[in-house]
Amino acid sequence: PMKRDLFVFDGDNGRHEYNQFVYCEQLDTVDLVGGIHKTVASLHMDSWRAEMIAAIDRINQVLPNTPANEKTEVIRQWMEWVMDKMDHYKAEHFKYVKEGIALLELALWKAKLGEKEKSSEEGRTKKAKVDAESVRKERRITCGADTIW
Repeated sequence: PMKRDLFVFDGDNGRHEYNQFVYCEQLDTVDLVGGIHKTVASLHMDSWRAEMIAAIDRINQVLPNTPANEKTEVIRQWMEWVMDKMDHYKAEHFKYVKEGIALLELALWKAKLGEKEKSSEEGRTKKAKVDAESVRKERRITCGADTIW
């Protein structure tokens, strides 16, 4: 699974390096397990999904040509880059969802305002005619919304 700080820094050997795969000369492929593929599939934009799929596959293009003593560092840097990019896209995705929620809330508010104006027009046969703009201003204040973004 992809997670931060998966590799432990080895300072005991005097060389101060990550050395989990130093003796793995035949390590040519990384297969990811866990929820990363599901997360990538749920990204909002096709271009984001395509970029993340390419980034995830990139390690398997690089590893076969990487010297054994550098594989750990290459994998670690690749994982950090993929996770940073994923965090960025998740934040962007949340921003789009939040904008959508705000637009939906405004549309619902406008529809509710229209219903209230219609019902108040129908019930005012003997009442003085009220300026529509003042009714709108009042309804903006008392629209009944629980959440304002």
